[in-house]
Order: sequence, then structure tokens, then C-alpha cells
Amino acid sequence: MLLQQSRLAKASGSRFTRLMDLYADNYWRLTRLFGPDRLEPGSYLSSCGDGIDVALAMIERHPYTLEFSLSYLFPDAVSGGPDPSAQVRFYRDARVAEVTSCYVGTRMEDVLGPCPTLRTVFDHRLRMNAFLNKWLDYLDERGHSRFTLVPH
Repeated sequence: MLLQQSRLAKASGSRFTRLMDLYADNYWRLTRLFGPDRLEPGSYLSSCGDGIDVALAMIERHPYTLEFSLSYLFPDAVSGGPDPSAQVRFYRDARVAEVTSCYVGTRMEDVLGPCPTLRTVFDHRLRMNAFLNKWLDYLDERGHSRFTLVPH
């Protein structure tokens, strides 16, 4: 039993480290790609000629925290909202960026269920932040940047 708990603790520690690494990496990717620290509240659009525009909405600015959303302008057939989309909390002092909610064709309740366990919530946070990390890499490859981002 003790050996089993030790293995679980090691696995959780490495998964926690992975999540924290994603938060830090997402911060630096967002900083390099869109420079959210310089944006005032409002809506922005990035067009790079690939036909897939990216919308960034700076929702709130606080002394140490920014809240914004990032999405394509594709409406989801069910909800009518943008798909995919991510709500991001950008911690300027800690230099980490956390996806607080993410919509990729499914409602969060459908993914997590009505009463998710702590492990289920943690795994979902890991997936949301890994999704943002890969998406930012893709946007960078397509040519989106702070130089293609204009007020909308």
C-alpha cells in the first residue's frame, strides 16, 4: 500500500510539474506572439492571409493580471460561440499564463460530468493548457503575431 502511494505521489508530482511548465511556456509564447501586456481592453483581430482570423479580446487589466480570450471566428453549430476558444489568465508577476476555460466543440459539463473528482479537474487543466500550447505554436507557424494584430 505504501509503495502504491509513493508511485502515485511521484506521478502526481511529475504531472504537476508538467502543468506548471505549460503555464510558464504559454506565458512566454503569448508574450512573444501577441504581446498581451501592451494591449488595452478591447477587441483585436489577427489576419495573416491564411483565411483563418484569430480574435483576441482583452477583458480586464489589473496591476499584475490580465484576463483575455483567444478564439477563431468559427461559430460552433450547437452553441453559436467561437470554436475553438480559450479564456486565459495572464499573471504578469509570476510570468505564467493559465487557461481557465476552453471550448473545443464540447461543453465543459459534458467533458467533466456533474461532480468531477480532483484528478479529473487536474487532468482537464492539463489538457486545456496543452491545447493552448499547441495552438499557439500552430498560430506562430501560420504567421500570426503582434504585428498582424489590429484593433477590431
